[in-house]
Amino acid sequence: MSFWGYTPASERRAYAQQKAAQLEKSGRKLEPVHIQGNKIARSFWGKAWCEHLESFSDIYNRLERGRTYARNGSVLHLAVEPGKLDGLVSGSSLYDVRIRVDDLGPHLWQNIQEKCSGQIATMLELLQGKFSNQVMKVVTDRHTGLFPQPSQIHLKCNCPDGARMCKHLAAVLYGMGNRLDDQPELLFRLRGVDPAELFAAHLNLPQAGDAEVLPDDQLADLFGIDLLLEE
Repeated sequence: MSFWGYTPASERRAYAQQKAAQLEKSGRKLEPVHIQGNKIARSFWGKAWCEHLESFSDIYNRLERGRTYARNGSVLHLAVEPGKLDGLVSGSSLYDVRIRVDDLGPHLWQNIQEKCSGQIATMLELLQGKFSNQVMKVVTDRHTGLFPQPSQIHLKCNCPDGARMCKHLAAVLYGMGNRLDDQPELLFRLRGVDPAELFAAHLNLPQAGDAEVLPDDQLADLFGIDLLLEE
């Protein structure tokens, strides 16, 4: 029973589970967000995502409203595609959330690649967040890193709340942080870039037409051998 408009978390969770079961029974495939305990994110990428969003004072207070929704299982669905997050959040009803995120852009991506060049050895190292403090500063830079600025995040929810950042939108954004714990590659997918480019070896090997060919007599001197030349 609610009191002064307050609904206990247990009731919200039960309602969300009931609605999810109904949707799946009707044939809709859901990708729910499951958060264990009070910590929304535990990995480097997940925590960095949340901390980045919370670093902007103009949206921090609005984000806070979505933490409880994210923790109690209200995010019934979260799909991550290039440039967008699509979610379904259970509140007093079911609400569709659409979040569009601008691409990182070639200039910023090239800048990140140049600063990280030669410092990330493998994809596993990258996705596990196991790299130097210097690389960490580059990828998490508040203005030139991998994470979007508030102006690059475009929000839409069909709930009656007129605020730009309602609790349903905030819950999906926190859900993204949780999703990055297990699938950090989704951040690169969201921003439209290929993570392999951060550690790919760029070898400046000479092209066939550019290679310098030594005469046979110089080859003999170079290797200290006698070459048998055809007459």
